[in-house]
Amino acid sequence: MYAQVVESTGKSVKSPEEMSEKERAFQARIDAGEKIEPKDWMPDDYRKTLIRQIGQHAHSEVVGQLPEGNWITRAPTLERKAILLAKVQDEAGHGLYLYCAAETLGVSRDDLTEQLLSGRMKYSSIFNYPTLTWADMGAVGWLVDGAAIMNQVPLQRTSFGPYSRAMIRVCKEESFHQRQGYDIMMKMANGTPAQKAMAQDALNRLWYPSLMMFGPSDKNSVHSAQSMAWKIKIDSNDGLRQRFVDQTVPQAEYLGLTIPDDNLRLDEETGHYEFSQPDWSEFNDVLRGNGPCNTERLNARNKAWNDGAWVRDGLMAHAAKKAAAKIAAE
Repeated sequence: MYAQVVESTGKSVKSPEEMSEKERAFQARIDAGEKIEPKDWMPDDYRKTLIRQIGQHAHSEVVGQLPEGNWITRAPTLERKAILLAKVQDEAGHGLYLYCAAETLGVSRDDLTEQLLSGRMKYSSIFNYPTLTWADMGAVGWLVDGAAIMNQVPLQRTSFGPYSRAMIRVCKEESFHQRQGYDIMMKMANGTPAQKAMAQDALNRLWYPSLMMFGPSDKNSVHSAQSMAWKIKIDSNDGLRQRFVDQTVPQAEYLGLTIPDDNLRLDEETGHYEFSQPDWSEFNDVLRGNGPCNTERLNARNKAWNDGAWVRDGLMAHAAKKAAAKIAAE
């Protein structure tokens, strides 16, 4: 969903002649559509790329709770509070599925968390933007979760079994999240002029950050070829971005809202929309930690980790006590 700049550590796609016998057998399994399981042999670079992608994806699910959790107590009705609370709980669950998938590759959850808190592992840039109004909850569900689904549905076919299987449930739940967001936007767009203006403002602010979720342009994603050869990555960044625009523009028109892009037009010959690219300098700046909410998000995650130390210590002490009791009984 959210791993935007994950580069495989290999320099380029090896030819069969350059591969070892094990690598050729591994690639043959990938090409045949077989799933790779945790105990199977795999190239080191395949494992490292997966750890980085799944880890960033998991972190994004967890950090993604922060901008939405901020609105649970301020949702306009009790029903909206309950729905948003359920959605935030879903995102926590997605993070747990993905941390479990990463752990099958031999990395601990603590190590992944340490990499996040130290800045060595990223999360999606979209969560470094503020959610200023209730309409943002609609735009996040419609646009952000919509982009996530566009990314994640192909990952149900990814070559690593635990990741692929996790995506099946995640995608089902994300589809509800998108519907929930679109429902909010529909209510706002069909409400008072002030409510419709609020919906348009949310779309204006989150449109380009949503386009950035698919990662840099293919010409700047220099190691995508290897990830696609391994079927860790199924579709290109630009292909997914185009699909998202083609799907979302008619939805905006139905709402009576305007996509904030003066260059947007439908190419009758191709059937695709032409659109303006995001500001990639802004994207890179946010990834470097200079977005509107980077510091706030990492401070929140560090506080949660530090405040929860006593719980982790207690659980470890309880586990050690049970293990000692078992040994004594034997």
